[in-house]
Amino acid sequence: EPNSKRDLPSLYSRMSRAAPQMRAAARSLIAYETGGDMFRNTDVLAAFSACGKLRPHLLTLMGNTGFRSLMSRALVTAGAEVAWLRAVHISKDGSLEGLADLQPQVNQDQFNEGSIELLAQILGSLVAFVGEDLTLRQLRQVWPRLPLHNLSFKSGVKDEKEK
Repeated sequence: EPNSKRDLPSLYSRMSRAAPQMRAAARSLIAYETGGDMFRNTDVLAAFSACGKLRPHLLTLMGNTGFRSLMSRALVTAGAEVAWLRAVHISKDGSLEGLADLQPQVNQDQFNEGSIELLAQILGSLVAFVGEDLTLRQLRQVWPRLPLHNLSFKSGVKDEKEK
């Protein structure tokens, strides 16, 4: 049992990386959000815009406390895989703080990897807490033109439960 905040990353480091299905879904959402190819996008912070777009919809669904809890869990879990994410914090309104400060220290590929891992953790938690159907409805509200037929979370939830 952790007895300080510094113990949390070691606790979550025992958890596995986000399920491949969640990472694929996160990659698709981020690529859509960044205009097709996130790895060629010159704005490294653009990779995190998908998290920002989800925020108002999830705040409505979960309330501020629920959303902040979801984001905090996702951030700690993602931080176990992508160490620089440990310097990012959740503000009172649920937005991510500290990304701009990290920009000089973290290259674009690392930002992209961090955004994929964080969004995959958010999606995995959403599917676990509210189910695949409600998660897909939330994504449809945020991205009404995004083809969601190729996003399947069922395998990801099964894989996470089996571990």
